[in-house]
Amino acid sequence: MTDDLALAARAALRRTIRAQRRAFVEALPASVRTIAFRALPSPVRRRIPENATVALYAPTAFEAPTRHIAIQLAEAGHPLCLPAFDDQDAPMNFARWLPDDPMVPGPHRVHQPEHASDHLIPDALIIPMLGFDARLQRLGQGGGHYDRALAALPGALRIGLAWSCQQIDSVPTEAWDMPMDMIVTEQRFFEPEMN
Repeated sequence: MTDDLALAARAALRRTIRAQRRAFVEALPASVRTIAFRALPSPVRRRIPENATVALYAPTAFEAPTRHIAIQLAEAGHPLCLPAFDDQDAPMNFARWLPDDPMVPGPHRVHQPEHASDHLIPDALIIPMLGFDARLQRLGQGGGHYDRALAALPGALRIGLAWSCQQIDSVPTEAWDMPMDMIVTEQRFFEPEMN
């Protein structure tokens, strides 16, 4: 498949998954939305080292929510941070953050901490995914921001977070793609040895 065809196929896959995710989340009963992602499963929490700095993300409307997980991690004593960009062309950094800190719109239509210059280096990252497969491969939004950040943090624990409807048969991968160490959905969690 040529590069142009591969890019077009990936773009079409992203559109399909976004539509599926939106329909799935809109159809969820309020009671399910309330309890989904209230806490990380204990096997996942045990993998995060004590006092490790953990990066989360500010979810968009249909992404898996992170607020309760952030509160759980903050109460356990973990320093927290969120992705932050100095401008449209800047690399992703991670800015110190607490669940009630003020947020501002960032250059990529995602909210980031108001004081985005207070950078931390995460030991573990809870990462949004547009799609994923049983091999723990992640399909992102297509900007490559997390790919570059993960390449700069090779020893960091990579935890993907997504709704179960976002699982697909096979994520198309490139040489630079790094699989997640674990993936958490509202129904279960995935580890390499479980597949």
